[in-house]
Amino acid sequence: MALCDDMPALLCKFPALSDSTIREGRKAIDDGFKGLVRSYASVIDSAVQPLQVFLNFLERLFVTSPWPLILVLMLTIVYVGSRDLKVMLGAAVAMLLIGLFGLWNDAMVTLAMTTVCTIFAVLLGIPIGILAARFDRVQSWVNPILDVMQTMPSFVYLIPVVMIFGIGKVPGMIAVVIYAIPPMIRLTNLGIRLVDKEVLEAADAFGSSSWQKLKNVQFPLALPTIMAGINQTIMMSLAMVVVASMVGVGGLGKNVLGAINNQFFTVGFLNGFALVAIAIIFDRTSQAYGKRLQKHSEVVHG
Repeated sequence: MALCDDMPALLCKFPALSDSTIREGRKAIDDGFKGLVRSYASVIDSAVQPLQVFLNFLERLFVTSPWPLILVLMLTIVYVGSRDLKVMLGAAVAMLLIGLFGLWNDAMVTLAMTTVCTIFAVLLGIPIGILAARFDRVQSWVNPILDVMQTMPSFVYLIPVVMIFGIGKVPGMIAVVIYAIPPMIRLTNLGIRLVDKEVLEAADAFGSSSWQKLKNVQFPLALPTIMAGINQTIMMSLAMVVVASMVGVGGLGKNVLGAINNQFFTVGFLNGFALVAIAIIFDRTSQAYGKRLQKHSEVVHG
């Protein structure tokens, strides 16, 4: 008790910054950041333009294409990935219910956003994960950054993104990618590091170069773990879509946000159901595909 009683007195001995100093420091940082963004506004716009074009193209393709064509294409991908009729039939029922409740277009917008975000998260995450697996120094730098990214509240990602890119779909997409990329990096790193050293020694004995070992041995053996990373990236992308709707991303997330603001229980439930249905379809398909890769790897290298 004596220690607890003395704590305030001990804390008072530490010098504290005045409120005016803190305000001035924050203002200087904010003004400097805003000035930097204004100076390079044209460069930033040019850099994100391809993302905007690609996202708009995919969104128009999903929304304007006849729904039976999109449904058949989606079910084909689900069956090829899972090789399970139950999963395919479940996906068909879920998508038909989404269309029945008038949420098809919004679901396609969300599907386009999730697809683009997953593609970019995979394209960025796999090389970083490979570098982290190959070089311990890279891993020592990457892991603390990933720790911060995974513990930071999702809303915080929107602040710098909006300050740099403004309001719109591309800022929302960038926020989703930043939020969803950590599992892709971690599981790629883990999968490559878990490859049996005896297999790598055998590859060295055959005179394989570092690139040949990565391409022909490490990456194929790590593929099931990498697929688990892709699965988690997809799930986190869908989870972030609702938060990203605050900065202009449309689709189901925007409807959920509107339902929260206006206390529309039915609207929120239906759009939430649609998001859950899409998440389950992706999850079951990618998990089944990952298990098939695992069995294939065990047969080939067992």
